[in-house]
Amino acid sequence: MDQNSFSSLKLRPELLNNIVTLGYTEMTPIQTQSLPHVIEGKDVIAQAKTGSGKTAAFGLGLLNSVNTSSLRVQSLVLCPTRELADQVAQAIRQLARTLPNVKVLTLCGGMPFRPQTTSLQHGAHIVVGTPGRIAKHLRKKSFELDQLKTLVLDEGDRMLEMGFQEQLDSIIDETPKERQTLLFSATFPDTIQSVADDVMIDPIMIKIESKHDSSSIKQHFYKVEDNDQRIKALRLLLMQHRPESTVIFCNTKKDTITVTDELIDHGFSALDLHGDLEQRERDETLVRFANKSISILVATDVAARGLDIDSLDAVFNYHVSRDCEVHVHRIGRTGRAGSTGIACSIFSEKEHYKMERLQEFLGEEIKGEVLPDESVLKGKKIVAPMSAIKIKIGKKQKIRAGNILGALTGENGLAGTNVGKINIGDNWSYVAVARDCVDFAVEKLAEEQWKGRPIEGWVIES
Repeated sequence: MDQNSFSSLKLRPELLNNIVTLGYTEMTPIQTQSLPHVIEGKDVIAQAKTGSGKTAAFGLGLLNSVNTSSLRVQSLVLCPTRELADQVAQAIRQLARTLPNVKVLTLCGGMPFRPQTTSLQHGAHIVVGTPGRIAKHLRKKSFELDQLKTLVLDEGDRMLEMGFQEQLDSIIDETPKERQTLLFSATFPDTIQSVADDVMIDPIMIKIESKHDSSSIKQHFYKVEDNDQRIKALRLLLMQHRPESTVIFCNTKKDTITVTDELIDHGFSALDLHGDLEQRERDETLVRFANKSISILVATDVAARGLDIDSLDAVFNYHVSRDCEVHVHRIGRTGRAGSTGIACSIFSEKEHYKMERLQEFLGEEIKGEVLPDESVLKGKKIVAPMSAIKIKIGKKQKIRAGNILGALTGENGLAGTNVGKINIGDNWSYVAVARDCVDFAVEKLAEEQWKGRPIEGWVIES
């Protein structure tokens, strides 16, 4: 039997049937190496980059052992951000489609506390959440973990980077000693090792090499003299490659703000993403980047972890990362799913030690290339193809994406091709519309009603 086939695993028939319908043909390397151990109930430490298939690696294990006759929490998945927790919960629900009555609950900060408490009173099999909110629920005795079978620490390195050590300790203290612990991490700093030593029993160590795929990602390196030349180099490269969707990585929050302001001053559509943003600001930034109403996201590594962005044309390293594995993790966000991508890194003489380490890690010589000629700056500015409309109606008003699409494309309305992604929040919705149609779209929405109320929307300016 093919060892990369899901059918080689001791999985419930319902799960195997669902895997086929989801179009999974064979296991990814992280799944092949970790799933058999996860299913057997062993502790596992797995190092693998985002997009490696790790959610299914632990999600299938949790679902394989779930006991639906008991509504006590049997599995807890801790994630560093609300976005990642939402993605993980959604993936687990999809994997559980053919298992009747499996209840997956998401508990994250930035959301009302009382409705979560009410949901917990009805019970749950699997809880996915952020450390701060889970710790608060445990303090308030909203639920107990005395029946917990499996604890998952997803993006463990990032949780520690974000200062969640105290909350993690308090949560783990509430779990049974006899439990399975799974730790997934993109990098493996010393702090992760110390956590593993404290909370795991004879864990199986798995590492999926973070080598970049040179066939799908073309790397370029450019040497600059100082920071003034660095920002100009970034502008030159953006104008030369003209990516529709790109992430620029900075090593500090201060740099993300400086670079974003500089790019906006020169006519680029850019937003910054860093740890000091309020959840509402972060949510809106990510929605706008995903729906292509913003073409450039300037982010720190911590803020960008857990992003689920498809079709990223390019990645730019404003500074080279201090960690070689982080560098590979950054550039691996482009060139996915069979597409090709570009990764441009800018460095100075002061960073020569980083470049030497990176050269050794990549196993190839790094040569600084010649920057594009300044004439490229005279080209037409890069403008995001879509504009975002914010609508003052959401899930709580029972609206769905199809209702918004219908309002825009109804009689004498927009062509469907002019409408992009639609995101529905609790009390707000966002719809992307082709930039040259956005004023008409706002007027069209104002003519429509939802449950007796006008659909009020406005354009979010860059």
